[in-house]
Amino acid sequence: MEPRLNETPDIAPTLPNVTEEKSVSPTRLAFRRFRKNKLAIVGIVFLSIMIVIAIFADVIATHDPTASQLTKIEARADSENWLGTDGSGRDNFSRLVYGARISLTVGFFAMLFTVLIGGTLGSIAGYYGGKVDSLIMRMTDIVLIFPFILLFMTIVAILERTTVPIFIMVIAITSWPQICRILRGTFMSIREKEYVLSARSIGCSDARIIRKHFLPNAVGPIIVSATIIMATMIVAESALSFIGFGIPQPTPTWGNMLTEAQSVRLLRNNPEAWLPPGLCILFTVLAINFIGDGLRDAFDSKA
Repeated sequence: MEPRLNETPDIAPTLPNVTEEKSVSPTRLAFRRFRKNKLAIVGIVFLSIMIVIAIFADVIATHDPTASQLTKIEARADSENWLGTDGSGRDNFSRLVYGARISLTVGFFAMLFTVLIGGTLGSIAGYYGGKVDSLIMRMTDIVLIFPFILLFMTIVAILERTTVPIFIMVIAITSWPQICRILRGTFMSIREKEYVLSARSIGCSDARIIRKHFLPNAVGPIIVSATIIMATMIVAESALSFIGFGIPQPTPTWGNMLTEAQSVRLLRNNPEAWLPPGLCILFTVLAINFIGDGLRDAFDSKA
């Protein structure tokens, strides 16, 4: 029997259920991507532990980190001094705990001031261009001409003393050109985008254009540069302390602990004197770099 033309089919085609997805903000999307990065999460956990240790150093430390025990010079680890003592009889465990506070403080604030100086100058150069760009780039070239360590040592010698705030400011003054160039290149690439030209054509102010269009697109480079700079600052403090131009004794830092453990006897017989600060520097720098890589991938709109 032929089917009738007006007969309704027994099985009607089913349409997929279309659900309206709620709009998700870019920040929330970035956070979701960041959570999927296992190394970044490990870095967050480790760095958080180090920050807690630094904050509660007064509670965790078993001794005064600057007090000398004259009867225990370069002593091995025991129940009283868990990591032994250094060449001046100071407790290594207490210095390690307090060193976390100083080293992280130096790394963070040196990074902050470096980003503020370099980021501001790089943004101005990249946004306005022309003579302003040329002037800032010539300043950058002058700073880059001098080797970092030589320039740092010269400024420290002129100041004749080194405290934590002075160390932070000097290291920031000598380190800003790198991020300045990065932000300049980023802003120059954004400056010619169509949405920026459209914003200018309708009379938007420079401040609004920078806030609405430039900074959101420069978040990734800024964050990645900031994490790299913070890790570099921690290593720089250790290296400068090792050659005698860092934060002076008896202020405890991880770099100072490595400096105190230079003697052959400590290197051979007391690994607990130099191995813990070395591992703290290593794992802290790795954690910061993992976090930076995770944030870079999270804010990458092409991911």
